[in-house]
Amino acid sequence: MNATAIPISEPEARALADAIDQVSRNQPPTEALKLVEMALARAPQQPIVLNAAGGYLFRTGNAARARELFERALVSDANSKVLWTNLAAVCRALGDLQAQSEALDKALALEPRYVLALLQKGDLLERLGKPKAAAMVYEGALASAARSGQAPQHMGPALARARDVVLANRRDMEAFLDQEVASVVSQHAAVEQQRFSGCRDILLGKRRVYASEPKSMLFPYLPAIEFFPREDFPWLDILEEATEDVAAEALSVLDTDGSGFTPYVDFPPGTPVDQWGPLNHSMDWSTYSLWHDGTPVESHIAKCPKTAAVLARLPLCDVPGYAPGAYFSVLKPRTRLPPHTGTTNTRSIVHLPLIIPGGCEFRVGSQVRAWQKGKAWVFDDTIEHEAWNESDATRVILIFDIWNPLLTAPERDLVRALTIGVGRYYGADAPQLGSR
Repeated sequence: MNATAIPISEPEARALADAIDQVSRNQPPTEALKLVEMALARAPQQPIVLNAAGGYLFRTGNAARARELFERALVSDANSKVLWTNLAAVCRALGDLQAQSEALDKALALEPRYVLALLQKGDLLERLGKPKAAAMVYEGALASAARSGQAPQHMGPALARARDVVLANRRDMEAFLDQEVASVVSQHAAVEQQRFSGCRDILLGKRRVYASEPKSMLFPYLPAIEFFPREDFPWLDILEEATEDVAAEALSVLDTDGSGFTPYVDFPPGTPVDQWGPLNHSMDWSTYSLWHDGTPVESHIAKCPKTAAVLARLPLCDVPGYAPGAYFSVLKPRTRLPPHTGTTNTRSIVHLPLIIPGGCEFRVGSQVRAWQKGKAWVFDDTIEHEAWNESDATRVILIFDIWNPLLTAPERDLVRALTIGVGRYYGADAPQLGSR
């Protein structure tokens, strides 16, 4: 170290550090080392120069000297998470696991979500024979990397290793927990365990948590249930018994009233279309409305009397000017609907599958189901959902809305009045709180 070196400015130090990085990539090792030594002589106490020089020496196999430079830099800049993490890396290479651990603790005290330090900490715990602790640290690293966006390319192998360890730990924990709870699961085998199974899968990282994200009106304190239990809707039997009649009428209007079908996605100019761009104004996803925003489409109902008759027997959502909506939904071959959410969780959506070729499926939140002709379901469309038709034939279902079954009768009255009130306030400019 040159004790007589004249201090240099930060821009000069940064220029020296950049020069070290450039030369190390473009010059032979002997020439690069000459520049490193010159830079150290010129700025023996500048942390940025010491860090660049230490990085070069570490990459070229001189871990001991790199450690000395990182330690010297930390005397001047003990609040650098990068320097502490670099020191930890060289201590690992030198086999000094205690010093590595201490350096990583310093880095993580400065930034608990620092991905590089978390990855090194997980690796250290693996080396110490603590795979479960390593998995927990790796989970933090993966979560932090996901929050920050695309990780640097050099972290790719370490992140892949982290994912492998996390997945292996989850598999081991799943096997262990299944044994732990087996007797209690068996004890309550006659009781519905869907919610417990969801809790277990979320704990094991096998299932994402989805919340209601309506585009307009959120009614709080309603649970986000993807598909509602069928037994909550005994009237679905009435609907399903009419499947053949309803399907026949849907096929009939497809053949005879093509002009009655309109694109489901039909944004006016100037409206953000977001993920709907490919389907905007497209007949790849079209509808034939029987009820639209609470108003019967009489000309269509006249052509589908049996469908109208069965709908009249069902507890449709009723908000004048907004609901119900009821329509045949047609998805052409090789068409996929992007993930999206509906307008309000005060209502729920019913599907009655009518014409279902193979390769037609539907996802709500974490659950994926295949439509089956005549098998209806009820779901919350404010939870992210998507649909696809991978076949070479057209898919047709009947869709209509009902009240969310968890709303009380007084709450329905209040929501109805609130929705109508918003419309009265805005007049012709009212947002479509009840639209599909």
